[in-house]
Amino acid sequence: MKRWKPAVVVLAFVLIGCGSTRADGDTHPKSTSQAAGSGASGQTEESTAGPPDLRTVVIDASGGEKVELRVEIADGIYEQMRGLMYRKKLGEHRGMLFVYQDERELSFWMRNTYIPLSIAYIDSEGRITDILDMKPLDDRRPHYVSSEPVQYALEVNKGFFDEHGVKVGDHAGLPD
Repeated sequence: MKRWKPAVVVLAFVLIGCGSTRADGDTHPKSTSQAAGSGASGQTEESTAGPPDLRTVVIDASGGEKVELRVEIADGIYEQMRGLMYRKKLGEHRGMLFVYQDERELSFWMRNTYIPLSIAYIDSEGRITDILDMKPLDDRRPHYVSSEPVQYALEVNKGFFDEHGVKVGDHAGLPD
């Protein structure tokens, strides 16, 4: 009977560790994103309106357009692990911004994420370093990896960046 207690403690640490940065730089912020989804609300399906506590990200797109979108902030380990998982849709001009304490190589996957997403990796200065399209339910390696250390990841509906002329090198004004 006493043997199962240490096993439970070890299992708990393993589960908690799955969402944090590993020594090899691979993060699994979601089992969507991580791949995918966030939503600390505990809901299994999100409306297009999203939660009321949204912040604004403004991207200065290459074509001269200022692209605004409203985002949920994933700055805690739970929100980063959950990401946009289990959601059936994401509202227009909506997204999720993953915020890390410092720059690092990031890797996202799409486990339990049903929405096709695009992800922009953003450095500490707000420069977009990568834009990648992610397939729903894709949790096979290699994951969607940043090309250099970054501090932020911005997930939106697939094709959003293309539709609004957002490209690598553009600048994102991030909320405080």
